Parts: sequence; structure tokens; C-alpha cells
Amino acid sequence: MSAREAILGRLKANRPAGDFPLPDVPIFAPLVGDDLIAEFAERLGKMGGRVERAGSPSDPFAPVRARLDGAAVIASAVPEFSGNRDLAAVAKPTEVNDVDVAVVRARFGVAETGSVLFTQDDLIVNAVAYLAQHLIVLLDPADILVNIQAAYKRPDFGQAAYAVLHTGPSATADIEGVLIHGAQGVRSLTVLLLQRKKQAA
Repeated sequence: MSAREAILGRLKANRPAGDFPLPDVPIFAPLVGDDLIAEFAERLGKMGGRVERAGSPSDPFAPVRARLDGAAVIASAVPEFSGNRDLAAVAKPTEVNDVDVAVVRARFGVAETGSVLFTQDDLIVNAVAYLAQHLIVLLDPADILVNIQAAYKRPDFGQAAYAVLHTGPSATADIEGVLIHGAQGVRSLTVLLLQRKKQAA
């Protein structure tokens, strides 16, 4: 028996009998105004990210075209854009360490914090959200929630095996108090406001 199995076995044997439901998440008064898109964009901007509105129906990716056209390796986890790195064929997370741009769709955004939520289904390879140089995140404006408490009430947290909130690109201010983006992860994060395609009935 491994140490892990022994520890978990002892925890299970000593767990008190009965059900212990999690406490209800309280509803707090929103700290943002009614225009959730503007509030989300402002807070994401403060964290080093940016928001772009989708281009024309013929080229919704026009606002980020320069970033895409300048990339050698593009990994796409969305049907709206075809990359040249198939994430479904990745066997090890380290295989995405040469990705210049990853195009993914967020499950939802949070206006209060400027955050976006990804699950394992959204990323396909979880590591791509950290190893890619740049992230282009598709977000349906209708999926922007008012605050983090509203986010916690979404079933995505309970149903996903992996869920992570990203707020802007990677950043650190540990060295002499200077803020540096991209030191430990993605160098830029751009949210492209693009409606989610409706599922066929």
C-alpha cells in the first residue's frame, strides 16, 4: 500500500457519519454597473489584457488578424478558427511549448474581476493556457456574469474535472516592484467578443 492510499484510507475510516452540505454562497451587492461588457473590459485592461469586438461576419477575427498572421504555430480549441497544431493529437503537455498563439473559448467571463473561466473541455490540453505565447479568448457577451459569486453558482465548477479563472496575461512584480507581463506564462491575453454558435436542435 502506498503512502497516499494509507492516508486516504485513514481519512475515510475516520470521517464523521452524516451528510455535510457545503454552505450556500451568499449574494453580494454588485460592485459594477449595468454595462457588464464595459465593466469587464475596464477590469481586464487593468490586469494587462484587452477586449476586442468581433469583426464582420466574413472575418470575425479581423481585430486580431495581425497576431494570427504573424504566428508560426497556432493551436485552436474552437471550431470557428483552424490552427496548424491539432490539440486533440497532443500526447504530452510539453508538446505545446512551441505554440505562438492559442485560440480558445471561455465558458464565461466575470465583470467584477475581468476574469474568464476555462475547463478541460475548453482547453483540450490544459497546459496550452500557460505555455502558449499569446491567448486569444472567444467570449460571448451574453456569458459575462456580474461577479464571482454568480460564477460560483454556475454548474461549470461542480461538473468540470478542471476549471481555472484567468485574469489577463501572466504577470509578476517580485523583482524591484516592476510589473512584468509574460514572465511565467502567456505574454498577452486578448478577449474577442464573439457570440457562441447555437447548437442545432
